[in-house]
Amino acid sequence: MLPWLVFYEERSNRARPQLAGQLTVSGIVGGSASWGQIGYWIDERLAGRGIIPTAVALAADYCFQVMSLHRIEIAIRPENTKSLRVVAKLGFRPEDGDWRDHLVFALNAEEVPEGLMQRWENLRQR
Repeated sequence: MLPWLVFYEERSNRARPQLAGQLTVSGIVGGSASWGQIGYWIDERLAGRGIIPTAVALAADYCFQVMSLHRIEIAIRPENTKSLRVVAKLGFRPEDGDWRDHLVFALNAEEVPEGLMQRWENLRQR
């Protein structure tokens, strides 16, 4: 498991960074499976600023490039529209299946050869 705290610092403010949320990569499996699952939360007052998509991109790049994982999954309850926007922004693709307690999205390393953070930065500049 890789648990990370997510901090946010206002660019125009000289105040100390504040705790914004948490991101965890869990269920990490090596060998031929080579995958992990990302889960996250953010303080509702800081949502909508690109903080979590940035954290997910950084974590995915670490998993793909440093840990050599092949696949990252994110499972989201269908009514969680804000989290569904995170995976849509980053280009995670929905997985097919009959189980509907959560929607499962995935990304393989070869789908982001430039890294997910680079993809996210390119999308934010549009």
